[in-house]
Amino acid sequence: MPLHLTNSFGGSKEPFRPQVPNEVRMYVCGPTVYNYAHIGNARPAVVFDVLARVLRRQFATVTYVRNLTDVDDKINAAALAERLPIGMITERYTRTYHADMAALNVCPPTIEPKVTDHIPDIIALIGRLIGQGNAYAAEAHVLFHVPSFKDYGALSRRNLEDMIAGARVEVAPFKKHPADFVLWKPSTLDQPGWESPWGRGRPGWHIECSAMIERHLGPSIDIHGGGQDLIFPHHENEIAQGTRARYWIHNGFVTVDGRKMSKSLGNVLLVRDLLTEAPGEAMRFALLAAHYRQPLDWTGQGLRQASRSLDRLYTALRDLSGVPEGQDPTPYLMTFHAALDDDLNTPAAFAELFRLARMAHHETSPLIRGALKAALVQAGGLLGILQEKPENWFQTTSFQRAGVDESLVEALIAERNEARAIRDFARADRVRQQLRELDIVLEDRSDRTDWRRVAS
Repeated sequence: MPLHLTNSFGGSKEPFRPQVPNEVRMYVCGPTVYNYAHIGNARPAVVFDVLARVLRRQFATVTYVRNLTDVDDKINAAALAERLPIGMITERYTRTYHADMAALNVCPPTIEPKVTDHIPDIIALIGRLIGQGNAYAAEAHVLFHVPSFKDYGALSRRNLEDMIAGARVEVAPFKKHPADFVLWKPSTLDQPGWESPWGRGRPGWHIECSAMIERHLGPSIDIHGGGQDLIFPHHENEIAQGTRARYWIHNGFVTVDGRKMSKSLGNVLLVRDLLTEAPGEAMRFALLAAHYRQPLDWTGQGLRQASRSLDRLYTALRDLSGVPEGQDPTPYLMTFHAALDDDLNTPAAFAELFRLARMAHHETSPLIRGALKAALVQAGGLLGILQEKPENWFQTTSFQRAGVDESLVEALIAERNEARAIRDFARADRVRQQLRELDIVLEDRSDRTDWRRVAS
């Protein structure tokens, strides 16, 4: 079965065929490096890492570009708040982003361009858009004139009036149309800036990706990816600027315990903090447990279940440790590959991994057991899991679980629920505090109580 992907441009599942035979060019919007990565930032990194692995299995050349946005108003604000040079802010959060993604077994992209290294490309592209009549200069700004692009809205499938009403459109008297968006804006002396035909300034967000794509991948690419939140306005604006991709692929949102992540709710979960609760591989498993296009609700219980699931798979590999990987595993991988080729159906792929593990447990033939072992390792490699030695996995997880008696935690939660049911809230509070002293935080939901360990 050839690889099929759901194209956001039209919304249908399509067979994937690159423009140049056996060569794939893919661009994914990367992070803005002004803060630590949260679990929502991690999902596209993990999803498109799996896609890149699947593509590399099928095509000889895969060029995967994921950018770093290192000039942005959020970066300026972070530098001002911390009273640090902007370069120190971007260097720090670039470094921690790389470390966090490495912990999640995310491979580096082929190319990782930075916006600040592409200012001449950006200025040249803006000049071309002005020359084509798609953009105009006004009061030290350059804006894209949205009505000049008749197909605006085709990706998000919304009309222009609805998009204006639903978007946070910057109001400025020099705009020709309310939907016009900034390509270049002036910089004060304390802000990053570069000389341009329109004065000293810096680029708008949308033009950056279009310029970097053209520089590194050419005028037309095979896949453009990112989170669902980027469909409008970011990717819609990229298309207006001239970015051409045959397949637009988007992953779903991440919620936490059924609620949108936000600072006001205090539920923004940082990757670096979650790594104190579970190995990065367990986090990766949890991020892939739902189909990439569907919303993913992150819970402490889900993370623990992911860790236990990996325990089962590593147990199978540990039981096969003395078996040589001799026989060809291809026949045992057909269903697994079919799952991933069907729009990256990772839940079905995981189910097949567990089926292979059960087969290995009951199989007596050393040759077949060796083939099943190789199948588990190869399949895990496409998902970015099961690449450690089993003894290392269990050593790591036992260390992270040290001091946490899960049966005790569950018993205390049951005691607290019983106290709440009879409205003995003082007792319920005492149990919660007892758990807090064990570094256990409770998360009450409508149908259950989840828990997670935090660093003390």
